[in-house]
Amino acid sequence: VVEVVSPNNKKRDLVQKRAEYARAKIPEYWIVNPQDGTVCVLNLKTRVYEERRFVAGEIATSRVLAGFQISVSDLFNSTRKPRERRKKS
Repeated sequence: VVEVVSPNNKKRDLVQKRAEYARAKIPEYWIVNPQDGTVCVLNLKTRVYEERRFVAGEIATSRVLAGFQISVSDLFNSTRKPRERRKKS
């Protein structure tokens, strides 16, 4: 599960859903927070989540999906230009 924090409903995204996912025994979920530029990866340990917080310059990694990772800097880099298409010869 990946949640993107809504500026209009932070409490639901950061508190209420955590409890709901723990009750549903979701083993891992990610919280992407555009407001502070962080990615939190939460892993269920018994009935509560262990939280790992990643910031710009770090690579957020999954403990559930082998090899799944993302650069936090790349995720929030809104100034990147789309790749130019190569002309066919």
